[in-house]
This record gives sequence, C-alpha cells and structure tokens, in this order.
Amino acid sequence: MAPVLIDSIVKDLSQYFKFHNLSATTQLLGLEIHRDRPDRRLHLSQGQYIANLLQEHGMHDCKPVSTPLNPGPHLSTSMSPQNAAEASEMRQVPYISVVGSLMYLAVTTRPDSTYAARVFARFNSNPGPSHWQAAKHVLRYLQGTMDYRVTYQPSDSPEPFITYSDANHGGNPDNGKSTGGYVVKIGSGAVSWSSKLQSLVALSTTEAEHIAAVEAAKEILWMHQSMEELGYDVSGPSLLWMDNQTAIAVSKNPEHHGRMKHISLCLFWIWDAV
Repeated sequence: MAPVLIDSIVKDLSQYFKFHNLSATTQLLGLEIHRDRPDRRLHLSQGQYIANLLQEHGMHDCKPVSTPLNPGPHLSTSMSPQNAAEASEMRQVPYISVVGSLMYLAVTTRPDSTYAARVFARFNSNPGPSHWQAAKHVLRYLQGTMDYRVTYQPSDSPEPFITYSDANHGGNPDNGKSTGGYVVKIGSGAVSWSSKLQSLVALSTTEAEHIAAVEAAKEILWMHQSMEELGYDVSGPSLLWMDNQTAIAVSKNPEHHGRMKHISLCLFWIWDAV
C-alpha cells in the first residue's frame, strides 16, 4: 500500500478515534515481525516467546533434538497414569500449560509443531508420564529451531497459491482413526495449515488420503473467495499436491472406486470440485 494512501487512511481515522500512530509493528502478542522492504520479504517468528517458554519450564539449556515427536510408539490413552503414585506425580507437572503454549505456536508461526500439539491435546484430561516426556521432547525440538521463521516473498510460480495434503493411515492407536493435514502457501510462505484427526475410520491409505484431500479442497475454495474479495483474479484451477497415486486417480475419475464404494456420499464432493 502506498505511503500516501496510508497517511490518508490514518488522517480519516483520527477524525473518529483517538489513537497513536506507532508506525510499523515489530512485536505483537509474542510474534516478531521483520520487514525487508528492499528484497520484498516479510518474516514472522516467535523466538523470544519460545525462549520465555523454555525458561518458564526450566529447559532453557536443554539439549536440542531434530524432530517434534519421537518416531517410536504412538501415544495413546494406555499411557495415562496406571496407579495413584503416577497420578499424583502428573498433578505436579504443567502439562496443560505446555500444551496450550504449543497450540499457540502451532496456529501462529510454527506449522511444523501442529501435529504434535494436536496429539498432546487428546490427553489433557488424564496425561501420563509418557505424554509429559513427549511434550518435553517438543520443547527440546523448539530449543534447536528457535530461529525458524515463516518468510513471505514473491514467487516465480504462476499459481496464486499452492496446497499440499497428506494423511497418516490409522495413526491413532486408541480408535484406529487417521490424521489428515494440509498446508497452503502463497509465494514462499504458509498462510493456512491444519492437522486434525479424521471423523471416521479409513479402511485404506487411499481412503485416508482422499479424506485429507477433501478438507484441503474445501480450503482451496475458501482461499479463492478470500483472494477474490481482495481483488485478485483466481478464476482458474489451483494446484493440490498429493503423494498417493490411487487417491489422485479416485479424485479425478469416479470409475476408479473399487476400494471406495463404501465411502460416505459427502466425500464424493471432491469429484465435482476437480
């Protein structure tokens, strides 16, 4: 937006509201905003928020790890306290507080921790020692990735935005449900992302990926509407990247439905969208 137009808007607003013009925002609710106007880049990060989080829980000097979650056994309700001693121990740890902080990071600048935060939130009512150790594992991951940031800059792609979807089949050992996720990128940075447990049990990887693609496609249509309201022409189709060939075939061609005949009719919506 041109500086002249900004000054005009500020002048008009000052006729109705009392406010102070503090110029460009650099800190907002734990977000750090850095503008690199010559290179047309905008960076969002939460390094200080993470540092404060680690300090609060006595992990400011912990050893970093390379992944948000251990690739070992999946967390489940069977790991909740097994006796009175474990239950008493867990009442002394700030599990819900840590999960709340991780959720805030997950919805602002750290899509890489979204899946982990969602998993931990399933056990808020009765977390066990294994859940607490996994939560501290994420804190160690954040220790090593404190400087990570979302960067927005122009892209050479002709696409106004690009979407990716994926799913883990049967990843929840408590009910056999899969987790589906997607991320939408404009230019170089993510602007929308999600990681949620699916509402039904997928009977195959194809089905889990297909359900995730449906959620991603709905987000694509919402992005179309939002960008059109901002004045952008997004009348053409948008890319949705998937990594399951059978799910791609099913989404494109209703005839490839041998493994999908049992699926709820609402999921057939993506055929029309494609």
